[in-house]
Amino acid sequence: MITTFDGGIELILWLQQFSPALDQLFIFFTLLGNETFFLVALPTLYWCFDRRIGARLVILFLFSIVLNSWAKLLADQPRPFEYDPRVRALVAIDTGGFPSAHTQSAVVVWGYLATQIKRRWFWGIAILLMICIPLSRLYLGVHFPIDIVGGYAIGLVLLLLYLWGEPAAEAWIAKQPLAGQLGLAVALPLLLFWSLPAVDHNAIAAAATLLGMGVGLALERRWVRFETNRVWRTNLLRLLVGMVGVAVFYLGLRVAFAGLEPEPLWRFVRYASLGLWCAWGAPWLFIQLRLASSENGPSTPP
Repeated sequence: MITTFDGGIELILWLQQFSPALDQLFIFFTLLGNETFFLVALPTLYWCFDRRIGARLVILFLFSIVLNSWAKLLADQPRPFEYDPRVRALVAIDTGGFPSAHTQSAVVVWGYLATQIKRRWFWGIAILLMICIPLSRLYLGVHFPIDIVGGYAIGLVLLLLYLWGEPAAEAWIAKQPLAGQLGLAVALPLLLFWSLPAVDHNAIAAAATLLGMGVGLALERRWVRFETNRVWRTNLLRLLVGMVGVAVFYLGLRVAFAGLEPEPLWRFVRYASLGLWCAWGAPWLFIQLRLASSENGPSTPP
């Protein structure tokens, strides 16, 4: 492992010789893998473009984050700047190194979208991002090459398993009564959270959001059943309304819960509320404000 780290350090130092000229370019790419980006991009997809693809992708992404946190805690590997003081960390980071969450997320998010959109031009964009986002983590000094390889491997396996198993799992869940769907939506994230070898803020946030989203999707399909449309003015208004709610739950509750103990519990409540708003509260409000239409007919899976 030391040999692997030393070889990685040499590659990182070679990349960093182009700093500061390329700093802003690679910071831009790394921002495409940050929590703030997904906090805007995933609800936008769900609310404004394609409800079904958005819902499925959110579940995959959140599960991927929990799995990544679990792997980081078990591996407990250093960051390059911690291993060798010659490496400069060009962005702040405070978690373990292996595997790269940015790389794993790039594979599952952009890979999944490419398989659903099925357009050659979008595959080009997806492949570009799946290369440039991981490369940015090397340039910024926060990952070894082995971390990137691990992120690629875990992300690809998870993506393929999800593409294979999700349709059957969704069909089975759709046949369950509401109580069963709600029970599963609560039990699975809690099981994932309690299986973690240690407390991790990213895992708490992902598991809690997964719980809120799961409960919200079940309730939305039972009582709201909103549909997206391609009217850009309506989509813009829907996005503005939805993001006001995101700000309330994401930022407002952070202020309201500041200093409360135990901190992990209140973090869990905050992110679960955010997930519930995105999946159920916002679509319900869209219907009330006539910013979205509602389906007719029997209940269908998300």
